[in-house]
Amino acid sequence: MAAEDRGGAAASRPGAAGARREAAVERLLRAGRLAGGDGAEIRWWHAANSRRRAREAARSAVHMVEADVLLRGSGGRDGEPIMAHPPETDSDITLREWLGEMAGTDKGVKLDFKSLDAVQPSLELLQLVKPCLDRPVWLNADILPGPNGSSAVVDAKGFLDTVTLFFPDVTLSLGWTTGWHPEQHNEGYSWTMVKEMARICSTVSQPVTFPVRAALVRQSVSELRWLIDQSDRYSLTVWTGKQDVYSVEDLLFIRESFDKSRVYYDISEPQNSAFRKAIGIEC
Repeated sequence: MAAEDRGGAAASRPGAAGARREAAVERLLRAGRLAGGDGAEIRWWHAANSRRRAREAARSAVHMVEADVLLRGSGGRDGEPIMAHPPETDSDITLREWLGEMAGTDKGVKLDFKSLDAVQPSLELLQLVKPCLDRPVWLNADILPGPNGSSAVVDAKGFLDTVTLFFPDVTLSLGWTTGWHPEQHNEGYSWTMVKEMARICSTVSQPVTFPVRAALVRQSVSELRWLIDQSDRYSLTVWTGKQDVYSVEDLLFIRESFDKSRVYYDISEPQNSAFRKAIGIEC
């Protein structure tokens, strides 16, 4: 894939004339939207999966807006891309409408795909607003089973081939399916998991961020540090499950364990505000 992104061969690709390959921190810093190169400065709006939430996100002061993409109804190939997270299969806003809401803003966008069928029709719509996309664009899928995770993953080769065909310059957000169980010890990301992810990513040339579950990172620091050390294009995005138990001290431990420019924090309240206060960043 990397070789095809260079020279004349790239000109025939639908997404060949894409934006510069930059991490979100670099792009937002270049745009004057960050004070420094710290991933924790970036503010997120999570699950903008309805018309109301999309409009609120568009008017807010966040840097990045995340939403989930499915095909309407049964999920067949002829379905229309909509904004919804399983078990929901319908929504009051389509991806086309959602992109219209975001196009006139300066928000970076992260689209989270739950099935491979939704990827190509969504990227065809994303191409329509490509002239407006001088901002971070992340495309996310869970491509490997992770700690306590299911095997219901998005096919890695199919996802990467489709994304790099249409948008060879976006950030790939490549994760693991995970689970978290209260009142028991939860294993973290194993060496097997991170080495398989490194193998898959060894052929891509654009920025890659690895979404990692906050409650599982502290026990996986050695493995995850090794993973992002494989390339200066790699980063982590720390996210949280609604019922997960983790502390601000856990987040501070993560912050001290990695390069601050290479970790993003898409975390829930009240931990988000407490964490930002603890590190001296205004909410």
